[in-house]
Amino acid sequence: MRFALSTVDFLERLLPGRVKELSTNHNNRLPEGKQFRLVKFFASASFIVLVIFSFPFSLAISQKAKEILLGSYEDYALIVGQNLNHQVFQNFATPVLRRYGQIRLRDEDQQALMDRVVQNTIHGLKIDLVNIYDIEKGVIAYSTDPRLIGEEVKRTPGYEEAVDGESSSRMISEKEALWDLEFNPISGEHKLRTYIPFRGTHPFLGSRSYVAGVFEIIQDMGEQYESIARFQYLVFGLSILIMGAIFLALLLIVRKAETLIEERARERRELEEQLHQAERLAALGEMVAGVSHEIKNPLGIIQSTAELMAGLPGADETQRRLSGVIREESVRLNGIVMEFLDFARPQSPDFRDVSLVDVLEKNLSFLKPELDKHGIQITHNLDGRTCSLKADPNLLHRAFLNILINAIQAQEKGGVIEVRLTEEPKALRVEIEDQGNGIPEESLRKLFNPFFTTKERGTGLGLSIVRKIVEGHNGVIAIHSETGKGTRVVIQLPKEPQQWKPS
Repeated sequence: MRFALSTVDFLERLLPGRVKELSTNHNNRLPEGKQFRLVKFFASASFIVLVIFSFPFSLAISQKAKEILLGSYEDYALIVGQNLNHQVFQNFATPVLRRYGQIRLRDEDQQALMDRVVQNTIHGLKIDLVNIYDIEKGVIAYSTDPRLIGEEVKRTPGYEEAVDGESSSRMISEKEALWDLEFNPISGEHKLRTYIPFRGTHPFLGSRSYVAGVFEIIQDMGEQYESIARFQYLVFGLSILIMGAIFLALLLIVRKAETLIEERARERRELEEQLHQAERLAALGEMVAGVSHEIKNPLGIIQSTAELMAGLPGADETQRRLSGVIREESVRLNGIVMEFLDFARPQSPDFRDVSLVDVLEKNLSFLKPELDKHGIQITHNLDGRTCSLKADPNLLHRAFLNILINAIQAQEKGGVIEVRLTEEPKALRVEIEDQGNGIPEESLRKLFNPFFTTKERGTGLGLSIVRKIVEGHNGVIAIHSETGKGTRVVIQLPKEPQQWKPS
């Protein structure tokens, strides 16, 4: 009877429920690390673009606000100009002409009357400066700043339009502000200059009016411009803040997704490694089972023949000694063949209620002569405990026996082997630690490979069989070692194998 597993059966036993999923999804996965690279690039590019465009956006908003502000100041200036035109004509020009026959602002009385009329008109209004131009003489006939009276007119486009009867407003340029500073201490940036024609009514023509002069009204818009600038900075800052928050949110999402992708990639690599290992082991198991089966029958014949020859009446001492050697080596070879068969045949646990403490104590009792022989002491925390689980006691006995024998062989000159049993909520954890020379790192990665061994004699199948037994119980095994500091084997076994997933 052959004990070899088919490849499919072997894979299903080694990786229950995962082989089909892995083989189905293996060719559909994207390369590692590239799934969210486009998203990360899009998030970064979007943030940069939004930052770049938020500045002109805030500028456009502030510019629109400035245009609205300028329009309101222009309307305000026109209203003030119309009011000045009415008040000056009614309360200054008409009375002065009736009394003096002509207007001469060099006259102190007339100058005082004009100043009173203008100041009363603009009182309480946000007006920095009012100039009245004499368009015939081309000079400033009146100004709320007395130092400007008599100055020649600067024939700007706005002034010329006012002479022609059209009102106009515009911001004072930097060049004009510097020119004004020679005589006007309040000139500067963010000021609106408005030219308004001063219209008078001809005494003989009735309602027909004419341009008698030009009003120049200057308003300071600095405070409002500062408010707009603060609003502009606020819009820009809020845009950056909102875009930064969106970018951080995208970054966190991408980072979380990358973590999940890396975890899945790591799991996929582990499953692929297990799959490849399982394929190799399946093929190897078939070969070993076939070879072992073919060796076992002739080996039995050799052993029985050697025993028969040793019992023949005419056999001398040499023949009996040689027959004993043949029989002894046959037994040893038969043990190796049985180990091969154990590796190749299915390890199907016979689950029942088992005390793990009893299994470990049975191993320690069985190995006591060997422990005493090498002067090795055992320390453990098994006394007074049970720690039950669903398991196959014979398979567990064999697995722990193999590990304990390895620990004894690692310190044949004596020492201490520590056995620790820890009960977790859903599993039992066993740690077996020796004080041997440890295992080099390059060998540590190969310990579970079939036929790999660091011993002079041995098949290298012991730990492979141990792992099959542990995984057959839905458990996990790990080996930690450092050269010169001993080796620690950690095994986790679930209390209910079908209801527990290894962490």
